[in-house]
Amino acid sequence: MTQPVSPAQRDGSSAGPDLRKTPGQPPDPGGAGGRSPRSGARVALARADVRTLSLVGVLAVLVLIGGITKPEEFLDTTNLQLVLTQSSIIGVVTVGMTFVIMSGGIDLSVGAIVALASVWATTVATQEYGFAGILFTAVLVGLGCGLVNGVLIAYGGMVPFIATLAMLASARGLALQITDGKTQVVSLDSILDLGERDAYILGVPPLVIVFAGVTVIGWLLLNRTTFGRRTVAVGGNPEAARLAGIDVRRQRLYLYLLSGLCCGIAAFLLIILSGSGQNTNGNLYELDAIAAAIIGGTLLSGGRGTIVGSVLGVLIFTTITNIFALNNLQSDVQQIAKGAIIVAAVLVQRRTSSHT
Repeated sequence: MTQPVSPAQRDGSSAGPDLRKTPGQPPDPGGAGGRSPRSGARVALARADVRTLSLVGVLAVLVLIGGITKPEEFLDTTNLQLVLTQSSIIGVVTVGMTFVIMSGGIDLSVGAIVALASVWATTVATQEYGFAGILFTAVLVGLGCGLVNGVLIAYGGMVPFIATLAMLASARGLALQITDGKTQVVSLDSILDLGERDAYILGVPPLVIVFAGVTVIGWLLLNRTTFGRRTVAVGGNPEAARLAGIDVRRQRLYLYLLSGLCCGIAAFLLIILSGSGQNTNGNLYELDAIAAAIIGGTLLSGGRGTIVGSVLGVLIFTTITNIFALNNLQSDVQQIAKGAIIVAAVLVQRRTSSHT
């Protein structure tokens, strides 16, 4: 009796293992590509290591250039401490931005949130509560803005670009209204002393220590917790993540809260560094954070990224800025160089993704 033939068998395709193999031969575990999921993971990890090593190489070349062009100034301990300190503030923001981009979102409001948190935390009324009052206010304002962004995007159905753009405009306007266009000077010694060299621990500024702590926590959160795995899943395929039992909306809300928290911490670090709060603080931080994350290998489409890569991206941009400043190069040349680096990074990402 003739056996029935399925449509898949008629067109030569198969949903399962190829049964036309030699008897006793095991089916191909990796499907048509001949690659098992475990081997695919190893390949992806190897590519991530190559990207990280490439970033380290770029940073080493920049250090070499700085050492050749301005050896006495660039390699001076004070200048290197300055580079790390400047990297700390935007670096903390970039850690939060990396999580948001990995989930398939974007946050254009980080710079404005930093400005709003810094001016709200340095008002005369806030300074009356001392060190704890300034820190608490900066973090609380950051979390509040992140909460608004998260609710609008996750539960309001707004596009992240539009929601965070609205927050950018609103936060900047509120920061200007609070300061009336004036600089709010911090008068607390407990805050100002943290920016002095006497507060350095083994030659490391306190801001750098905070940045290192945020980086370690971010790395652990991404690579060692279910929160990190859910973030990658939501960015890779939101519908598949939902079918797998992940509350996608709640996860997105948490991610924008995390971004807001990082902005609040960055605002406090900026207050320590500058000793004041201004409505112009955090200008273009959103572009620097996005650029650093992209340079570090984070896909704008979501689903892939590393904290280490993003931190290296921050260090690369800060080092470029420092070298340009030491060599008295104009800021427009610096912006052109940054733009070229971003374009090159995106092209590399597209090439890498097409071969994955």
